[in-house]
Amino acid sequence: MVVVTEAVPRTVLLVEGMSDRSALEVLARRRGRDLAAEGVRVVAMGGATNIGHFLDRYGPAGLDIRLAGLYDVAEEHFIQRGLQRAGLGSGLSRPQLEALGFFVCSADLEDELIRALGPERVEQIVDAEGELRSFRTLQRQPAQRGRSLYDQLRRLMGGRSGGKLRYARLMAEAIDLDRVPRPLIAVLDHI
Repeated sequence: MVVVTEAVPRTVLLVEGMSDRSALEVLARRRGRDLAAEGVRVVAMGGATNIGHFLDRYGPAGLDIRLAGLYDVAEEHFIQRGLQRAGLGSGLSRPQLEALGFFVCSADLEDELIRALGPERVEQIVDAEGELRSFRTLQRQPAQRGRSLYDQLRRLMGGRSGGKLRYARLMAEAIDLDRVPRPLIAVLDHI
């Protein structure tokens, strides 16, 4: 029987979901980085509420690996509490979180990317994916009428299975590297 063991990474970058992971991996590649070769593993936690489990595994009480993270502003208290429980600081302010390598998205990853690209450019991506007709149908729904293009695009991405993952990757591929949102660049620069 052959047992395959996974190499222990040098750094673990904790993110909430697969869309965050995908976007960061695309952006790292586009910036000329090979995270795997650098010993960096991007780990999707399945939500910020799961951070304790991952800090137990990779943090000071576990493998004691260098950590970093990207999270949504609404989940900041989970990140603070998890880092405190892991012994990495108490009552951490946002600058202190950043010093530890944990960076906040204003709302979430999709918000950051849509604002950086501009809703009109994101709508072009939707069109290129052959989903403009479906998007127009969504826009005509009573709950969507009168909402901004930005809000409608967020609904499109969040309302379909796999939509966030798909569009995170596409937006990360499309964005000019000089317009990448600060939290994404900061976390990649930190690791």
